[in-house]
Amino acid sequence: MVRRLLRAVWEGPFSTQLRRFAIVGTVTAGVQMVLLWLFVDTIRLNYLLGATIAIEITIILTYVLNNAWTFESMQHANAVEYVVGLCKTNVVRGTAIPIQLAVLFTLVEWQSIPYLFSNGVAIALSGLYRYVLDARWTWG
Repeated sequence: MVRRLLRAVWEGPFSTQLRRFAIVGTVTAGVQMVLLWLFVDTIRLNYLLGATIAIEITIILTYVLNNAWTFESMQHANAVEYVVGLCKTNVVRGTAIPIQLAVLFTLVEWQSIPYLFSNGVAIALSGLYRYVLDARWTWG
């Protein structure tokens, strides 16, 4: 089963798109982690507030990168399409914010796992959800 899944990711009809989505997600996850660290350790915001702000900033960055590269064949080119797409991705990714924050909170408060590691886990767990909805609705 795992082998079949990995083969589909590498050779399937959506393989290039999925790999690009993962690359963009990895880059923006790194940006989100740096922002979260800055908000919590430098500005001294609560980790959940810092995460919410970092998530929203990276939602916008992710849209810009995915529109330009991941979904370039379905790219939102004119201003109206671009703004509508940005609103759609905000809805998609906005619905993932409670998932990500709940995982973050649970791992930090109930399991005493450091907030940055917990945020990485939360990003990974909500990633497939975001891909499916973005691929089918934002650019579908």
